[in-house]
Amino acid sequence: MAKLSGKRAVVTGAGNGIGLAIARVFADEGARVLTVDVSAADLDAAFGGDERFATLVEDVAADDAPSSIVGAAIDQFGGIDILVNNAGIVVAGPFDTLTDEQFDSIMGVNVRAIFRISREAVPHLKASGAGRIINLGSIMSDLAGPALAIYGTSKHAVAGLSKGMAVDLGSYGITVNYLQPGSIVTKMSEPFMDDPEFKAYWEAKAPIGRLGQPDEVAAAALFLASAEAQFVSGVGFNVDGGAIVQF
Repeated sequence: MAKLSGKRAVVTGAGNGIGLAIARVFADEGARVLTVDVSAADLDAAFGGDERFATLVEDVAADDAPSSIVGAAIDQFGGIDILVNNAGIVVAGPFDTLTDEQFDSIMGVNVRAIFRISREAVPHLKASGAGRIINLGSIMSDLAGPALAIYGTSKHAVAGLSKGMAVDLGSYGITVNYLQPGSIVTKMSEPFMDDPEFKAYWEAKAPIGRLGQPDEVAAAALFLASAEAQFVSGVGFNVDGGAIVQF
């Protein structure tokens, strides 16, 4: 039997990269998936004509995003079993050049949206009896990097928020975990990968000796969403080729 047969999932930031890979592997394993992204073109290119997916164009940081996203899932599927808070943004720059607007924007998408959408979904995840929340952190949830002060702050916050959610929601059978990808080849990472020194650094930092692919992060998400992970909660799940453990 497929690992997610009959499950109802929501994946934000699903138009490309890691979110797209997660949505596809969930559907391949039997789930019905509401894919959410700010780009209608990306959603149409990725999921148009595939009846396994429902799509919703939404900015996760918008005031009405929680009710819009959860409402769409209930309208389409009648409930929610799995919520993947994948949507995220990055702005890079020396600390003393960063602006209030950049700070608020990154924290709004990478942290506040997770808090608000998850809170809206909790009643339905409780009703599921075995709800799953998977948040997207980063190895920057544990580390820091040059020119990534705000991004790293947001990912540290994802770790703390996920742990607190796991404690508060565990009694309802809801598990909460966060993925910690390393350097993954995605649309968001492309500008960084265009720098040969940056690319070579991350290839060398991972003991496996290469960059990661979205499908490899999706495989970890599938495990956390499945019954096999029913006793796993509050965990930061590294998918980084070992980069975090090597100097």
